[in-house]
Amino acid sequence: MNKKTIRDVNLGGKRVLVRVDFNVPTEGNRVTDDTRIRAAIPTLKYILEQKPRALILMSHLGRPKGEDKAKDKEKYSLSPVVPLVSEQLGVQVAFAEDCIGEEAEKAAAALPQGGVLVLENTRFHKGESKNDPAMAEQLARLGDILVNDAFGTAHRAHASNVGLAAHMESVAGFLLEKEIDFLVNAIENPKRPFVAIMGGAKISDKVLVIEALLQKVDKLLIGGGMSNTFLKAQGIEVGDSLVDAEAFDTAKAMMGKAGGKIVLPVDAVIADSFDNNANRKTIQVKDGVPAGWQILDVGPKTIENFKAILADSKTVVWNGPVGVFEMPNFAVGTNAIAHELAEITGKGAVTIIGGGDSAAAVAQAGLEDKVTHVSTGGGASLELLEGKELPGVTALADR
Repeated sequence: MNKKTIRDVNLGGKRVLVRVDFNVPTEGNRVTDDTRIRAAIPTLKYILEQKPRALILMSHLGRPKGEDKAKDKEKYSLSPVVPLVSEQLGVQVAFAEDCIGEEAEKAAAALPQGGVLVLENTRFHKGESKNDPAMAEQLARLGDILVNDAFGTAHRAHASNVGLAAHMESVAGFLLEKEIDFLVNAIENPKRPFVAIMGGAKISDKVLVIEALLQKVDKLLIGGGMSNTFLKAQGIEVGDSLVDAEAFDTAKAMMGKAGGKIVLPVDAVIADSFDNNANRKTIQVKDGVPAGWQILDVGPKTIENFKAILADSKTVVWNGPVGVFEMPNFAVGTNAIAHELAEITGKGAVTIIGGGDSAAAVAQAGLEDKVTHVSTGGGASLELLEGKELPGVTALADR
């Protein structure tokens, strides 16, 4: 990466503003998954070791609409992350009831030498997602240097990353650097065979990614709802299965120019309703899906086909589950892939999980530590795999 990181600048005595990604799932006043918080800790510990004047953390959480401020505050406040950050850093962490204005400035000024402050949800202000210069200017009053460690929002030009970078030097944290290095190296300099696995619901969300990957991979394994559309485009009956009807022509065209790289399911687990306890059976894909039934997972032969391809792979990028993994009876295929990736990682393969549901599936299988890299940003990783520039990265200071 040709951008400056926290290793390239002096942070001593400075008020360091850090854009973290603490967009974590919560229930009431409790964080239910602290993966993203843990991912930020190495950067935050390093900054504290440099003896800054203060460490001030900014993040969004969820998608508050701003229609009912009290409800938004209750549902989307960042206050539940504070005790977790405090525990993992081993220091007391203060909380500001706002991210800009008098509340934020008072809380920042009250920090002791080397103190840590979490600002309230940046998206409580509409200026955040609009990259409003006035909001960026107010945020800039709180710090002397910006560290961007939020890969999950690097594909967005927001006030707390791109806008702020116009007011002060902006450098990458360790997590952002790691994400870029892994994903860019996987695409530009992969050890071969290079295999991508694409799942999830819709082709239309991932057309550009698939097209970009087809130019680089040796094989592209497709499962999940996305594969239903490819099957239907070939004239195979898929019953009540989820399909992306607007993408039939796209799927046909991709198959036509893929040169045999695309590998689709040959069998599937079908159910008579979208329910974990539905009646289910395994069918051969070529025989079609009966009316009233739907594909909810790949079948055993497909799992074996996929595993055989993955067994010889040296680089694998996985984005999207191959079945409805949230339901135990339809998580078999997705779990099998997670375990196969853990297996080949142990033999030296580079395995990259592209955020979102794939990351959740690997976590559910307890294999986060057995793969090479689990991305913290689903949308950002997809845009990087497409070959797009990410505004949050472009805004960083060049080396």
